[in-house]
Amino acid sequence: MLTVKIRPVQQTELTEVWQRGFSNPQAAWTKWNGPYFHDVLPSQRDFETVIGPRDWLIQPKNWVITVDDQIVGNVNQHFVDGNLRRWLEVGILIYDEQHWGQHVGQQALTQWLTQLFTVETTLPHIGLTTWSGNTRMSHLAAAIGLNLEARIPQVRYWQGQYYDSVKYGILRSDWLSHHPKI
Repeated sequence: MLTVKIRPVQQTELTEVWQRGFSNPQAAWTKWNGPYFHDVLPSQRDFETVIGPRDWLIQPKNWVITVDDQIVGNVNQHFVDGNLRRWLEVGILIYDEQHWGQHVGQQALTQWLTQLFTVETTLPHIGLTTWSGNTRMSHLAAAIGLNLEARIPQVRYWQGQYYDSVKYGILRSDWLSHHPKI
């Protein structure tokens, strides 16, 4: 059985995170994680000197996912409403396809939501947004108990086709009823 954990990254691991997750612009995960945004992956230098320190160390919006103590992905968070800090969304990346379909994401995202509801004690809701082309993410959201809250038809355009934006979420009270460890 795999041991899946989430944790803050160590400064000495920034190069490893970049290599495993962001060094290959053709990585499989890039085809599913909002490809319609056409985001460019950061250079190693930018990741190690700006993005990593800012988003992973100083104000950690990202934690690493480990399987048997090896970094395989990350969970992340961002406040949609900026500094108001009342509308939180989460995301997850499993870098290598070899870890897909092993319930790594399910375990990691469950741990992440529990962590966030523990730290953000006044936050009543956490959400996750994906697109209808990413059926694995939709299945993951449903599997951990998130509710389908909105479907905005045909607003994501990718490879000549329109897809829906799909929003999932859960209230603290509902999460606590299924995960009483908080």
